[in-house]
Amino acid sequence: MATVDLRTQMVGQNRMELLMFRLTGIQQLFGINVFKVREVTQCPHLTVIPNSHPVVRGIADFRGTAIPVIDFGMAVGCQPIQDLANSFVIISEYNRSVQAMIVHSVERIVNLTWNAINPPPPGARSVSGSYLTAVTQVDGRLVEIIDVERIIEEVSPRNQEISKEMLKVFKDQENANEKKHLVLIADDSMVARNQVQRALETIGLDSIAVNDGKQALDLLKSMADAGKDVSEEFLLLISDVEMPVMDGYTLTTEIRFDPRLKNLHVVLHTSLSGVFNEALIQKVGANNFIAKFQPDILIKEVYDTIVAKQKKLNN
Repeated sequence: MATVDLRTQMVGQNRMELLMFRLTGIQQLFGINVFKVREVTQCPHLTVIPNSHPVVRGIADFRGTAIPVIDFGMAVGCQPIQDLANSFVIISEYNRSVQAMIVHSVERIVNLTWNAINPPPPGARSVSGSYLTAVTQVDGRLVEIIDVERIIEEVSPRNQEISKEMLKVFKDQENANEKKHLVLIADDSMVARNQVQRALETIGLDSIAVNDGKQALDLLKSMADAGKDVSEEFLLLISDVEMPVMDGYTLTTEIRFDPRLKNLHVVLHTSLSGVFNEALIQKVGANNFIAKFQPDILIKEVYDTIVAKQKKLNN
């Protein structure tokens, strides 16, 4: 509970903690959100898995659980980790799955504001190539933040299909409602944005996607300034939690503080662990918190929002 209290104190303050590490043969610093880290340990003995993905160096036993171990360097197009015995493993949790990533060395944890985390400059070259999702500076050194969700999706693709049962439920609902709904998506991960947009397209909904919370808030406020009711313009906002410039918690808090925006239905859609969900929802005022990426749960949330709006109109 002390850990929960410590983490929730950061909510609404647009802050995050970054674990910094290095890969083989380069001085570049990389970072991962501490929220997603279970532990860091010396690399144990790895058992090679036949016919596994090339970047999976093997599996290892961590506290009684067999976890696949991904070579972080190979995954982003850098050199593979050479000296496994003297390397480190970051055990993380994304999208309700646990994975381990080998890195050359681990530096330290720093506490930053999300507005110090910026999108990569257009045309910027990076060590991690197209896997770069954000950058920041710590003590004058550039730190690259990688789209880990993309790595995991490439190594172990998840089912992105909406079930026939959910499609039928939604189709029956849409037949009784002719209104065309629009959804706002805020997520810095290209993979995550595409996943959500494809799911919405499958059920016939249009969407607008932005890369961070600040872009989403600016769009909503500009619409409100033009005299539009954003809760009528958008069925709901589906927002990631971890985003450069402004995170999803701060975005939700800002929406609830603005009388013109406060009625917008906000769903936090994140790969973060569910440990802190209930406390965070209550603190920032989100309508719901759902884990990435489970298309049926996402579409069920969309369906429930449509039904709730219709009931409100009928009453």
